[in-house]
Amino acid sequence: MQLYPLSPDFTAASQITPADMPEIVRQGFRGIICMRPDGEEYGQPTAESLKDATLAAGLQFAFLPVVPGQITQHEVTEMRRALQEMDGPILGYCRSGNRVGQLWTLARQG
Repeated sequence: MQLYPLSPDFTAASQITPADMPEIVRQGFRGIICMRPDGEEYGQPTAESLKDATLAAGLQFAFLPVVPGQITQHEVTEMRRALQEMDGPILGYCRSGNRVGQLWTLARQG
């Protein structure tokens, strides 16, 4: 898990696993946004398994699957909604953290 702080309330990350949850909690995150579609890569944890681990740790969870290179206005709108509804700080993750950063930037514009 590589962390890329984008603001005091939002950090992008590479793929996380349920085993990362104690460290995520220790670092003070209060919500997680998964932007990685299930089955994108062999062996990646499913969004459902991460949702279960996130909720068990007492954090909020949102699933916004984004296909690489195909961010639409719908995803931007959903990201805005998640950022407004979740308590921060928030950790958003995908395979490398790149999509998270792109979508976060787009959601904060206009």
